[in-house]
Amino acid sequence: MNDQTKTDRLLVAPGTALKSLRMERGLTLAEVSERTEIPVSTLSKVENGKTDLTMDRLLRISVALNVNIADLFRSPSHEREQRERSRRSITRIGDSVGVKSSYGEYYYHAQDLLDKRVIPIIAEIRAKTLQEFGEYHSHVGEEFLLVLDGELTFHTDTYAPVQLKKGESIYFDSDMGHAYVASGEKPCRVLLICAPSKAMRLIEETSARPDIDFGSSSKALKRKL
Repeated sequence: MNDQTKTDRLLVAPGTALKSLRMERGLTLAEVSERTEIPVSTLSKVENGKTDLTMDRLLRISVALNVNIADLFRSPSHEREQRERSRRSITRIGDSVGVKSSYGEYYYHAQDLLDKRVIPIIAEIRAKTLQEFGEYHSHVGEEFLLVLDGELTFHTDTYAPVQLKKGESIYFDSDMGHAYVASGEKPCRVLLICAPSKAMRLIEETSARPDIDFGSSSKALKRKL
Protein backbone atom coordinates (compact mmCIF):
# COMPACT_ATOMS: atom_id res chain seq x y z
CA MET A 1 0.00 0.00 0.00
CA ASN A 2 1.55 3.31 -1.06
CA ASP A 3 1.61 6.54 0.93
CA GLN A 4 -0.90 8.24 -1.37
CA THR A 5 -3.48 5.53 -0.72
CA LYS A 6 -2.99 5.94 3.02
CA THR A 7 -3.47 9.71 2.75
CA ASP A 8 -6.66 9.32 0.71
CA ARG A 9 -8.28 7.08 3.30
CA LEU A 10 -10.22 8.56 6.16
CA LEU A 11 -9.00 8.01 9.71
CA VAL A 12 -11.90 8.49 12.10
CA ALA A 13 -12.48 8.90 15.80
CA PRO A 14 -15.91 7.46 16.69
CA GLY A 15 -16.44 9.62 19.78
CA THR A 16 -19.44 11.59 18.49
CA ALA A 17 -21.31 8.47 17.36
CA LEU A 18 -20.47 6.68 20.61
CA LYS A 19 -21.94 9.48 22.71
CA SER A 20 -25.06 9.68 20.56
CA LEU A 21 -25.67 5.91 20.64
CA ARG A 22 -25.03 5.77 24.38
CA MET A 23 -27.49 8.58 25.09
CA GLU A 24 -30.13 7.07 22.79
CA ARG A 25 -30.02 3.98 25.00
CA GLY A 26 -30.13 5.99 28.21
CA LEU A 27 -26.77 4.65 29.37
CA THR A 28 -24.22 6.43 31.53
CA LEU A 29 -20.49 6.21 30.92
CA ALA A 30 -20.26 4.07 34.04
CA GLU A 31 -22.78 1.57 32.63
CA VAL A 32 -20.93 1.34 29.31
CA SER A 33 -17.71 0.92 31.26
CA GLU A 34 -19.21 -1.97 33.22
CA ARG A 35 -20.37 -3.72 30.03
CA THR A 36 -17.07 -3.28 28.20
CA GLU A 37 -14.48 -3.24 31.00
CA ILE A 38 -13.12 -0.01 29.49
CA PRO A 39 -12.35 2.65 32.14
CA VAL A 40 -14.81 5.56 32.41
CA SER A 41 -11.92 8.00 31.96
CA THR A 42 -10.98 6.36 28.65
CA LEU A 43 -14.57 6.40 27.36
CA SER A 44 -14.86 10.08 28.30
CA LYS A 45 -11.68 10.89 26.38
CA VAL A 46 -13.00 8.97 23.35
CA GLU A 47 -16.30 10.89 23.35
CA ASN A 48 -14.37 14.17 23.54
CA GLY A 49 -11.99 13.22 20.74
CA LYS A 50 -8.94 13.10 23.00
CA THR A 51 -7.98 9.46 22.39
CA ASP A 52 -8.48 6.67 19.87
CA LEU A 53 -9.97 3.21 20.28
CA THR A 54 -8.28 -0.07 19.46
CA MET A 55 -10.10 -2.61 17.31
CA ASP A 56 -10.57 -4.75 20.42
CA ARG A 57 -12.37 -1.97 22.26
CA LEU A 58 -14.42 -0.97 19.21
CA LEU A 59 -15.71 -4.54 19.04
CA ARG A 60 -16.52 -4.56 22.76
CA ILE A 61 -18.46 -1.31 22.46
CA SER A 62 -20.38 -2.46 19.38
CA VAL A 63 -21.50 -5.63 21.22
CA ALA A 64 -22.29 -3.77 24.44
CA LEU A 65 -24.46 -1.21 22.60
CA ASN A 66 -25.91 -3.87 20.28
CA VAL A 67 -24.85 -1.99 17.13
CA ASN A 68 -22.77 -2.78 14.09
CA ILE A 69 -19.24 -1.41 14.20
CA ALA A 70 -20.11 0.72 11.16
CA ASP A 71 -22.60 2.64 13.31
CA LEU A 72 -19.67 4.05 15.28
CA PHE A 73 -18.34 5.67 12.09
CA ARG A 74 -21.57 7.35 11.03
CA SER A 75 -23.30 10.63 11.65
CA PRO A 76 -25.74 10.47 14.61
CA SER A 77 -28.56 11.42 12.25
CA HIS A 78 -27.93 8.48 9.92
CA GLU A 79 -31.00 6.30 9.47
CA ARG A 80 -30.35 2.59 9.35
CA GLU A 81 -31.70 0.73 6.34
CA GLN A 82 -33.29 -2.61 7.10
CA ARG A 83 -32.65 -4.89 4.11
CA GLU A 84 -32.14 -8.56 4.82
CA ARG A 85 -31.67 -9.93 1.28
CA SER A 86 -29.82 -9.09 -1.91
CA ARG A 87 -27.43 -6.73 -0.15
CA ARG A 88 -23.98 -5.85 -1.41
CA SER A 89 -21.24 -3.37 -0.63
CA ILE A 90 -18.25 -2.36 -2.76
CA THR A 91 -15.25 -0.68 -1.17
CA ARG A 92 -13.10 1.18 -3.70
CA ILE A 93 -9.46 2.13 -3.20
CA GLY A 94 -9.39 4.99 -0.72
CA ASP A 95 -12.98 4.43 0.48
CA SER A 96 -12.35 2.30 3.56
CA VAL A 97 -12.71 3.89 6.99
CA GLY A 98 -9.51 3.79 9.00
CA VAL A 99 -8.73 3.75 12.71
CA LYS A 100 -5.16 4.55 13.74
CA SER A 101 -3.53 3.04 16.81
CA SER A 102 -0.07 3.12 18.32
CA TYR A 103 0.80 -0.25 16.76
CA GLY A 104 -0.80 0.07 13.31
CA GLU A 105 -3.86 1.05 11.30
CA TYR A 106 -7.16 -0.76 10.73
CA TYR A 107 -9.23 -0.11 7.58
CA TYR A 108 -12.86 -1.23 7.75
CA HIS A 109 -14.46 -2.44 4.53
CA ALA A 110 -18.18 -2.62 3.68
CA GLN A 111 -18.72 -0.04 6.42
CA ASP A 112 -21.88 1.24 4.71
CA LEU A 113 -23.53 -2.17 5.13
CA LEU A 114 -25.10 -2.45 8.57
CA ASP A 115 -26.03 -5.55 10.57
CA LYS A 116 -23.27 -7.65 9.00
CA ARG A 117 -22.57 -11.12 10.31
CA VAL A 118 -18.82 -10.56 9.92
CA ILE A 119 -16.53 -7.51 10.03
CA PRO A 120 -13.90 -7.38 7.23
CA ILE A 121 -10.75 -5.38 8.02
CA ILE A 122 -7.42 -4.72 6.32
CA ALA A 123 -4.81 -3.99 8.97
CA GLU A 124 -1.26 -2.72 8.78
CA ILE A 125 0.67 -3.95 11.80
CA ARG A 126 3.67 -1.80 12.70
CA ALA A 127 4.43 -3.08 16.22
CA LYS A 128 7.77 -4.88 16.35
CA THR A 129 7.43 -6.18 19.90
CA LEU A 130 4.70 -7.16 22.33
CA GLN A 131 5.56 -4.08 24.34
CA GLU A 132 4.79 -1.89 21.32
CA PHE A 133 1.51 -3.73 20.72
CA GLY A 134 0.35 -3.31 24.32
CA GLU A 135 -2.42 -5.29 26.02
CA TYR A 136 -3.64 -8.49 24.40
CA HIS A 137 -6.91 -8.18 22.49
CA SER A 138 -9.82 -10.27 23.72
CA HIS A 139 -13.45 -10.10 22.56
CA VAL A 140 -16.38 -12.44 22.04
CA GLY A 141 -16.53 -14.32 18.75
CA GLU A 142 -14.22 -15.92 16.19
CA GLU A 143 -11.61 -14.45 13.88
CA PHE A 144 -9.81 -15.29 10.63
CA LEU A 145 -6.43 -13.74 9.77
CA LEU A 146 -4.64 -13.96 6.41
CA VAL A 147 -1.19 -12.41 5.85
CA LEU A 148 -1.25 -10.31 2.65
CA ASP A 149 2.25 -8.81 2.83
CA GLY A 150 5.25 -9.20 5.12
CA GLU A 151 5.53 -11.61 8.02
CA LEU A 152 3.60 -11.78 11.28
CA THR A 153 4.21 -13.24 14.71
CA PHE A 154 0.85 -14.21 16.21
CA HIS A 155 0.85 -14.27 20.01
CA THR A 156 -1.83 -15.65 22.33
CA ASP A 157 -2.15 -16.14 26.07
CA THR A 158 -2.71 -19.87 25.49
CA TYR A 159 -0.29 -21.10 22.81
CA ALA A 160 3.33 -20.50 21.87
CA PRO A 161 3.88 -17.71 19.28
CA VAL A 162 3.27 -18.68 15.63
CA GLN A 163 5.16 -17.27 12.62
CA LEU A 164 2.97 -16.59 9.57
CA LYS A 165 4.29 -15.69 6.12
CA LYS A 166 2.54 -14.11 3.13
CA GLY A 167 -0.37 -16.31 2.05
CA GLU A 168 -0.61 -18.14 5.39
CA SER A 169 -3.60 -17.84 7.72
CA ILE A 170 -4.98 -18.69 11.14
CA TYR A 171 -8.55 -19.08 12.44
CA PHE A 172 -9.04 -18.71 16.18
CA ASP A 173 -11.46 -18.02 19.02
CA SER A 174 -11.06 -14.30 19.65
CA ASP A 175 -11.98 -14.44 23.34
CA MET A 176 -8.50 -15.92 23.72
CA GLY A 177 -6.02 -13.12 24.38
CA HIS A 178 -4.16 -12.35 21.13
CA ALA A 179 -1.65 -9.88 19.71
CA TYR A 180 -0.06 -9.12 16.34
CA VAL A 181 3.63 -8.30 15.84
CA ALA A 182 5.34 -7.55 12.50
CA SER A 183 8.30 -9.91 12.16
CA GLY A 184 10.15 -8.44 9.19
CA GLU A 185 11.74 -5.05 8.58
CA LYS A 186 8.58 -3.67 6.97
CA PRO A 187 5.03 -3.37 8.37
CA CYS A 188 2.86 -6.46 7.96
CA ARG A 189 -0.43 -6.19 6.08
CA VAL A 190 -3.21 -8.63 6.98
CA LEU A 191 -6.86 -9.38 6.26
CA LEU A 192 -8.97 -9.80 9.41
CA ILE A 193 -12.50 -11.17 9.38
CA CYS A 194 -14.18 -10.88 12.78
CA ALA A 195 -17.36 -12.81 13.50
CA PRO A 196 -19.13 -11.73 16.73
CA SER A 197 -20.82 -14.50 18.68
CA LYS A 198 -24.46 -15.23 17.78
CA ALA A 199 -25.08 -16.16 21.39
CA MET A 200 -23.86 -12.74 22.51
CA ARG A 201 -26.21 -11.04 20.04
CA LEU A 202 -29.14 -13.00 21.48
CA ILE A 203 -28.15 -12.08 25.04
CA GLU A 204 -27.90 -8.37 24.20
CA GLU A 205 -31.22 -8.38 22.30
CA THR A 206 -33.10 -9.97 25.20
CA SER A 207 -31.18 -8.59 28.17
CA ALA A 208 -33.87 -5.99 28.87
CA ARG A 209 -36.62 -8.61 29.18
CA PRO A 210 -37.47 -9.39 32.84
CA ASP A 211 -39.18 -12.69 31.92
CA ILE A 212 -35.90 -14.30 30.83
CA ASP A 213 -33.32 -15.76 33.21
CA PHE A 214 -29.98 -15.99 31.43
CA GLY A 215 -28.36 -18.29 33.96
CA SER A 216 -24.93 -18.03 35.50
CA SER A 217 -22.96 -18.86 32.33
CA SER A 218 -24.63 -16.17 30.23
CA LYS A 219 -24.28 -13.58 32.99
CA ALA A 220 -20.60 -14.42 33.25
CA LEU A 221 -20.25 -13.93 29.50
CA LYS A 222 -21.88 -10.51 29.73
CA ARG A 223 -19.53 -9.52 32.56
CA LYS A 224 -16.57 -10.55 30.42
CA LEU A 225 -17.44 -7.84 27.91
